[in-house]
Amino acid sequence: MSDYDLYYWPIPFRGQFVRALLAYAGKTWIEHGAADISRLMSGPMRPRPVPFMGPPLLVDKKADFAIAQMPAIVFYLGETLNLLPEAASLCALNMKVVNDANDVIDDLTLGGGRLMWTQKRWEAFVPRLKNWMSLWEETGRRHGLKSRSGFLLGGQAPGVADIVTATLWSTMADRFPQIKAIFVETAPVTAALTKRVAALPPLAELAARARRDYGDAYCGGRIEASLRMVL
Repeated sequence: MSDYDLYYWPIPFRGQFVRALLAYAGKTWIEHGAADISRLMSGPMRPRPVPFMGPPLLVDKKADFAIAQMPAIVFYLGETLNLLPEAASLCALNMKVVNDANDVIDDLTLGGGRLMWTQKRWEAFVPRLKNWMSLWEETGRRHGLKSRSGFLLGGQAPGVADIVTATLWSTMADRFPQIKAIFVETAPVTAALTKRVAALPPLAELAARARRDYGDAYCGGRIEASLRMVL
């Protein structure tokens, strides 16, 4: 029997952060894709496992608990899988990284596809993307990632911030070589952390599975098509 039910589209995008934490912790889950999500979302709010507007949605079967919204899911898993530190300040910093990652992918998809990419929009966005990358580099510089063998917030093992960081940038870089080139140049120490954490066996296997299951897909739809056009 699986430990969790995960409702997310068949793409790596926002749901990949949840998958990465589950994979790293050695947990099992059943993927519920488009048909199950559409069934839940087309019906009334009351029967849904938790009131939600869209995936990801996670159900912890053993705890009989459901939660939606990527940062909330990550916080729940971080707490219950012992991937967050006890100190409130470090816990808050971990969750800041999660919310920053959520903002990055919102930026990269122009608010979830409210607009489409044009060459002019992309060129105007590149400095902001570099600024996001520099944010990670400075976060590590201040809190522990002072060498290529450290972790983002100075822990002794990968935690939520490291797994989310690696998932964010490795998934993006793997699918968009031009973004990878900008990342390596702009945030070399964070890029080294990303490479090292993403190479851990559970995360490497998850990435290989995503490639098998989803191919080159990243966020899907017209917004991904417009992003690939400008890149």
